[in-house]
Amino acid sequence: MHKYFGDKKFYKMTMAVAVPIIIQNAITNFVSMLDNIMVGQIGTAQMSGVAIVNQLLFVFNLCVFGAVSGAGIFTAQFAGSRDHEGIRHTFRFKILVCLALTAVGSLVFLLGGESLIRLYLKGEGAAEDARLYLSYGKDYLGIMLLGLLPFSLSSAYSGTLRETGQTVVPMAAGISAVLVNLMLNYVLIFGHFGAPAMGVRGAAVATVVSRYVELGIVALWTHTHREKEPFIKGAYRSMYIPAPLTKKIFIKGMPLLVNEALWSGGMAILNQCYSMRSLDVVAAANISSTIWNVFSVSFLSMGNAVGILMGQRLGAGEPEEEIRDVNRKLLTFSVLFCLAFGAALAALAPAFPRIYNTTEEVRSLATSFILTGAVFMPFCAYTNATYFTLRSGGKTLVTFLFDSCFVWCVCVPLAWCLVRFTSLPIVPVYILCQGTEVLKCFLGGYMIKKGAWIQNIIGE
Repeated sequence: MHKYFGDKKFYKMTMAVAVPIIIQNAITNFVSMLDNIMVGQIGTAQMSGVAIVNQLLFVFNLCVFGAVSGAGIFTAQFAGSRDHEGIRHTFRFKILVCLALTAVGSLVFLLGGESLIRLYLKGEGAAEDARLYLSYGKDYLGIMLLGLLPFSLSSAYSGTLRETGQTVVPMAAGISAVLVNLMLNYVLIFGHFGAPAMGVRGAAVATVVSRYVELGIVALWTHTHREKEPFIKGAYRSMYIPAPLTKKIFIKGMPLLVNEALWSGGMAILNQCYSMRSLDVVAAANISSTIWNVFSVSFLSMGNAVGILMGQRLGAGEPEEEIRDVNRKLLTFSVLFCLAFGAALAALAPAFPRIYNTTEEVRSLATSFILTGAVFMPFCAYTNATYFTLRSGGKTLVTFLFDSCFVWCVCVPLAWCLVRFTSLPIVPVYILCQGTEVLKCFLGGYMIKKGAWIQNIIGE
């Protein structure tokens, strides 16, 4: 039993890193859920239009996450060796890449936003409904583009702070932002306190304002606490990054950006495949993903904690036997932790869709999707923890094959074939596609056991 379970000190250490991340992500996703419910009270068309755009923005968000995380592998190991100059260089890299991604993302959405939204409107349903989905989606996207820059920059700041062990400030900034978002949603969506009822546009304005609030808090704290975060001293004096380090980050880190782009793109294609069955699937998938996002913070946050803890140990040069032991216990804890979250999600599955102002068909589909997600949550916990473990040692090419290649070579072809060449209803199709997570668990376990990820990349 001691092989898989740690002592009190071990869990205290783990939760010290994980809990602030869990709290921040949970509150963020909980308020996003309330945001979604508020939009859902207006009608199915508004809810679906917003859901489609958020699916597209999800791809951009994951690209930023991948870029920040790629450099973050080095940040965590520099933090483990207390190399503040190294942290400063990785922070500069994050800022530059985030600015470039913002420019590219804005251009793509400005020129091709309408065409991308139309991809999700090809399923069975009334032509008038499709037209409304498109109209509301375009309104929402036009305003949301203003929030791409603050989202990118706050990701660079927050990621660096977490990797240096400061998880409370990003959590506080995130909580403040979502509270601002929630209050503005209430005022602007429905038109309270004398404000105009802006509907989906109000939801977009609230989100954009909240992102500037989050950036303001996390950047202001960092720049006014230089003694706690020495990396920020002179961070903007120049944008110099040593060529050897830049090369290392590109080699080790850029596969993460490509991976996140391809993985999130694969998820978007999967949802597009599901939407081919009917327009009702778009609404049902939005409802199920809303509650899923709240509960998935369990394994996503634990995965982040695993990556940070393993990266710091690898950077500090701890013995391989000790690193393997800590990792094994973290994997076990992640699965058991998320097993409880999966059970809670299953219990809520029948009731949650009834909150929305939509049809009974949509509610029934959403319940089935939520139950499916609950069943596979422990498997997601294991694969996510293995992904962050492999990534902590710089094995980004392996994680690329493990993550995005798996989606594009297994999940997407399976969904595409089931939708186009069978008459299976959407629920069995969804279950079969989600079930591929079990196969991924075996692959992840094999790669962890090989141990090639156990390396100190900053000391290479």
